Amino acid sequence: MMSDRPAPFQQPYDRAYEQMLEKVRYDGAYATRERAEDAVRLVLAGLGRQLTGDERVELAARLPFEAARILTAQIPDTRELTGWAFVKDLAARTGASQATTRWDTGSVFAAVASCAGPDLLTRILRQLPPGYALLFGRAELTPAA
Repeated sequence: MMSDRPAPFQQPYDRAYEQMLEKVRYDGAYATRERAEDAVRLVLAGLGRQLTGDERVELAARLPFEAARILTAQIPDTRELTGWAFVKDLAARTGASQATTRWDTGSVFAAVASCAGPDLLTRILRQLPPGYALLFGRAELTPAA
């Protein structure tokens, strides 16, 4: 039986999100755009579970709409994960190896850092537990004892 209702309109991703996916695809050396998008969705959802407050809101405002939607759709987790625990958690959720998940995380975080800018990224890294700076491609300096 045919319906007279038209199919729902599929809004294409905005150009900024497409560019973000291409950056992740290129930086991560992914064979397909779909693989890059899988990495973006996984990592942004994970970050959305860790990031709170003004930094979360400001980052969402700077990300392409679809990326911001993925980030903000997550309810922040009450347990803070170090950078390495973050990678292990994502790997456990997908069944991928920790090495592959670490690669995915670095590839996506490079694109996120470009959107955030250096000042916001510094504030984000101050909020998150140790271990995230390296995932974002920054040195992680610790104060002398």
